Amino acid sequence: MKTDFEIAHEAHMEPIVSIAEQLGIPTEHLEPYGKYITKVPYTLIDEEKVKRSNLILVTAMTPTKAGAGKTTVSVGLALGMQRIGKKAILALREPSLGPCFGMKGGAAGGGYAQVLPMEKINLHFTGDFHAITSANNMIAALLDNYIYQHRDEGFGMREILWKRVLDVNDRNLRGVVTGLGGATDGITQKTGFDITPASEIMAIFCLATSEEDLRRRIDNILLGITLEGEPFTVKDMNAGGAIVALLHDAIHPNLVQTTENTPAFIHGGPFANIAHGCNSVLATKLAMTLGDYCITEAGFGADLGAEKFFDIKCRKARLQPKLTVMVVSAQTLKMHGGVDIKNIKEPNMEGLKRGFANMDKHVENMRKFGQNLVICYNYFASDTKEEIEMVREHCREIGVGCAVNTAFTDGGKGAEELAQLVVDTIEKAPSSPLALMYGDEDSIENKITKVAKKIYGADGIILKPAAKRQLERIKALGYDKFPVCIAKTQYSFSEDAKAYGMPKNFSITIRDLVINAGAEMIVAIAGTIMRMPGLPKHPQAEKIDVVNGIIEGLS
Repeated sequence: MKTDFEIAHEAHMEPIVSIAEQLGIPTEHLEPYGKYITKVPYTLIDEEKVKRSNLILVTAMTPTKAGAGKTTVSVGLALGMQRIGKKAILALREPSLGPCFGMKGGAAGGGYAQVLPMEKINLHFTGDFHAITSANNMIAALLDNYIYQHRDEGFGMREILWKRVLDVNDRNLRGVVTGLGGATDGITQKTGFDITPASEIMAIFCLATSEEDLRRRIDNILLGITLEGEPFTVKDMNAGGAIVALLHDAIHPNLVQTTENTPAFIHGGPFANIAHGCNSVLATKLAMTLGDYCITEAGFGADLGAEKFFDIKCRKARLQPKLTVMVVSAQTLKMHGGVDIKNIKEPNMEGLKRGFANMDKHVENMRKFGQNLVICYNYFASDTKEEIEMVREHCREIGVGCAVNTAFTDGGKGAEELAQLVVDTIEKAPSSPLALMYGDEDSIENKITKVAKKIYGADGIILKPAAKRQLERIKALGYDKFPVCIAKTQYSFSEDAKAYGMPKNFSITIRDLVINAGAEMIVAIAGTIMRMPGLPKHPQAEKIDVVNGIIEGLS
């Protein structure tokens, strides 16, 4: 089979103005970035059309380090729906440079189910990530300057909570000292960097419902605590307008197309293991306005991305998904069935069967949210007919529809079965009204506990001293009504990345709590998870090159 790179470059792309015209978007509303990418104003959102549209979430069982194939399935589903005559639009996240040059590689789908132009989407795209990075670091610079300029007036910070960010995996930046040098070189302080997808600006960007809401949220960002014990925010620096100016163009969703010219909005890119893992509310609602079906995904397994999609994004945006599609594969099932990751491509029926415990827990969790769901068996070349039939039979036993997806090799044709199953299920048995895991009035500790017990299967949580101190501050500052965003390893229900399958008898250790007052959520740091990833021994960057003017190695 041809490589992702070859497929992407051989695909026929329509001018983006033609894709927009098919959606009924007048050319004068577009802000093109070349021939195949355009910004579309979020002001075209029609809330009445949003209510009538069918929102579909694509999630997955606990992934392996090779990924779960959610983006490929999401794109394939859109292609399949187009082939059976349905008007479907994708709403996906923008890739981060961190995994693109690190362990994972590109994130634009794969095979004959990609979003295009693949290289631009994986790299600088329309500059949204750079705008978010700049906005975050502008706040940091303005804060340092404010402290420096007002120190002779007795102003000072007891604790600075704001960090800089960079869209690069760089473990050396987790802890740094700034302000070294002479008296005019700033104030020396210990700080650190997070990766851009973990920035509160990214979370705000993806949860904001308008530019006015963006400004309100940015003004409310908690930067630290003054010497007098008072909260200090962006509004106190009178800097909110400048930050919105940096994001003024970025806030509008980006329209591109798939390998079969299906429209796709790609906008915002928080990770789901350390952030809330969903694309922007604005892109989702724009896709729902312009299409009868909106297909979106949430990062990593359903315990992370889907839980945050429901408990944070849907709670805040009042979205009601009609169906959840859960991606499974024989390789992932076998790994969670105790098969060594080096051998998961080999037939192993017993290992496959043992892996159902992990899948079943995710299915149970989605039903707790009131979601009806279907299983998408994501086909790989090493899979056998016996493995496929075993998965189908198990799905029948637990009362879940199942379809095999071969969109990677066959494009939309390979996703027609999945598309028809999705459409039929929505028409005959759509999901119930969303049931959230906790209420706004629950304490932060109870919110975390409910997710840990109900979704992860934990016995409970352990709060470290730093987390306990933050709980007191959260309550005192009136932030205890916010939802929680638990930052946890993606490779296990537990906080132990090597505890595959369905671990038992474990607790979730909450090391610290991060207040995202602008994003209106509390980030709970579980176990040893880092908000600035590192690079592997052999990063993907070693495979990336420019050959004869063409970028290679991003897939």
